[in-house]
Amino acid sequence: MRRLFRKTAAALLAATLAATAAGPGLAQPAARPQVDWSMIDTIVRDIQAPRIPARTVRVPGPADGRTDARPAILRAIREASRTGGGRVVLGPGVWFSKGPVVLQSRIELHLQKGATLLFSPEPSDYLPAVKTRWEGTEVMSYSPLIYAADVEDVAITGKGVIDGNKDSGFHPWAKRAEPDYQRLRRMGFSGVPLPQRVFGAGTHLRPSAIQFLGAKRVLLQDYTVRNSPFWVNHLVYTDHATVRGIQVDSMFPNNDGVDVDSSRWVLIENSIFRTGDDSVVVKSGRDLDGRTIGRPSEYVVVRNNDMGGEDGIALGSEMSGGVRHVFFTDNVLRKGASAIRFKANLDRGGTVENIGVRNMTVEDFGTLFWFQLNYPGELGGNFPSTYRNLVFENLKVQNVGTVFEAHAPDSAPLRNVLVKDVTIASAKTPLVLENVDDLRLENLVIGGERIDAQLDWK
Repeated sequence: MRRLFRKTAAALLAATLAATAAGPGLAQPAARPQVDWSMIDTIVRDIQAPRIPARTVRVPGPADGRTDARPAILRAIREASRTGGGRVVLGPGVWFSKGPVVLQSRIELHLQKGATLLFSPEPSDYLPAVKTRWEGTEVMSYSPLIYAADVEDVAITGKGVIDGNKDSGFHPWAKRAEPDYQRLRRMGFSGVPLPQRVFGAGTHLRPSAIQFLGAKRVLLQDYTVRNSPFWVNHLVYTDHATVRGIQVDSMFPNNDGVDVDSSRWVLIENSIFRTGDDSVVVKSGRDLDGRTIGRPSEYVVVRNNDMGGEDGIALGSEMSGGVRHVFFTDNVLRKGASAIRFKANLDRGGTVENIGVRNMTVEDFGTLFWFQLNYPGELGGNFPSTYRNLVFENLKVQNVGTVFEAHAPDSAPLRNVLVKDVTIASAKTPLVLENVDDLRLENLVIGGERIDAQLDWK
């Protein structure tokens, strides 16, 4: 086996292998990375569905795309809430909302087929500021378009469309936000209290399209989202969430399809993502703010989805609270920059472990596996993150530029990674490694040539 690796390495890696350290060596015997795949069934079985009374309140029109329907929508939500909850229905037509739709406990917002919930393009309509989490740091800022904080038993369902508005004034803020997000990052890094982190009028932090903050028992099902200002479906501090059969067709900057952020017992399945950024990403907070809150994302299953965007699946880079027991299985990744992208930097801290990826079909990406654990850190921290016990198996890949690229700091190498039964029709560069401990390649086939190896590269 060792001889096979050396022969294959000579043929495949001589002109392409890039590393910044002194050289490779064979790892000492260590525990083989493994995950418990049976946890998938256990997690799915244990996720609790929302309990919403079977009563209906229909929102009265007109749904003409011009009249502000927000007062009628909020009245219907209040009416249903006063009687213990129920389904609030938007019928066919274009429902224009001049500001956020705020959900309450035991409410299902149902968009019938032919219904579009179109949001105002004016950023000022999303003030006053509310508590939110922006790229892993808590902040008082613009309200998400659909917002639910400290709720239980909530759902958004139906075959309708949630439209952030292609002409939204938030979209240009992607190029204006840097001074504000750098200021927020410094606040989170140094522990400035939340009441002092107010980013309202005159600032440029875009809100998510949909955000649940501190929720229990959530269902997101069947709807389509377009033209999101920022992250699309954002689950923060949420326990027991099911995302099923949704479509995200939103190509603006930072349009992640689903962000699982310090949330537990989450299922994402049978959905289609065409996104300007990651299709599905798991996070848990940034820097000191994330470590202080200390809430991991865990017990997450992502299965049977069709993904296409800048990146397919991702972890981090906001993962300071930890990420563990996450499973991606039976997904299709179409094309983009990176199929599987895991991120961290020295400002973060946190541990990512027990991650399984299997039974994936991958079409055309610049990089198949990209571990960017030295992701740019602006604040000079020295809090190494740990990525360990990661298993990737049974991947069928058409074409990639680079198969496996990993960059980690000296103090926190990437550890205990198994790549097993991965077949790649075509690739230009097999490996780019910097600070990797115990990378195991078992039946990695590139262009018909097989690699089996156990590597350290420092």
